[in-house]
Amino acid sequence: MEIIIFDTAAQLDEYGANYFVNTVKQKSNAVLGLATGSTPIGIYNKLVEKYKQKEVSFSGVTTYNLDEYAGLPEGSDQSYAYYMNQHLFSHIDIASNQTHLPNGNASDLHAACKEYDAMLEKQPIDVQLLGIGHNGHIGFNEPAEGLQGGTHLVELKAETREANARFFSSIDEVPTHAITMGVGSILKAKTVMLVARGADKADIIKEALTGPITTKVPASLLQTHPNVIVLLDREAGRWLA
Repeated sequence: MEIIIFDTAAQLDEYGANYFVNTVKQKSNAVLGLATGSTPIGIYNKLVEKYKQKEVSFSGVTTYNLDEYAGLPEGSDQSYAYYMNQHLFSHIDIASNQTHLPNGNASDLHAACKEYDAMLEKQPIDVQLLGIGHNGHIGFNEPAEGLQGGTHLVELKAETREANARFFSSIDEVPTHAITMGVGSILKAKTVMLVARGADKADIIKEALTGPITTKVPASLLQTHPNVIVLLDREAGRWLA
């Protein structure tokens, strides 16, 4: 596991974006695993800049997102599909049929999970981008006695819904369920890039990266992966520096 602590957000974003750019330059048909939330926005902004500066083309790239809310209205501006279009896809040269998110509006959500896993089996992810929740969740894999390996429907913990409520008008609008890649799916990526920012993530980062490996802290399972890169700002990495 390689842990890099940056002095500024700009340095972190530049490093993260360059890692993806170099991956695509080395493999034009790379498969990228993507995340949402506030953490990766700076990296996506840098990727858009580099595309506009003609440093990279995404025309051969395929993407798979970690998760999607279940049951949001079609076209909702709170869906992760909307987020990805707003922050990345609509600004680069990637065809819509090469971008994939779990189908949170499928008539059979469990069948949709199986379909997503089947696609992931055919196109293994080269680099998977991750954030981390305050309770150690990755994707929407919440702390539990046991974790599911494949893509699955999950009921969101109260603290996760509260953390995401800032994106909605009220917590009542935050979906109660989501579809997420399982930890097993995440660990199949050839490289995992974990990004965390802010002092409020410092405790869970230390616990996840240096504490016992346990399903009570899903991110701790990343310790079992052979190729993990962790990008932290000074505040998030304060207990590791």
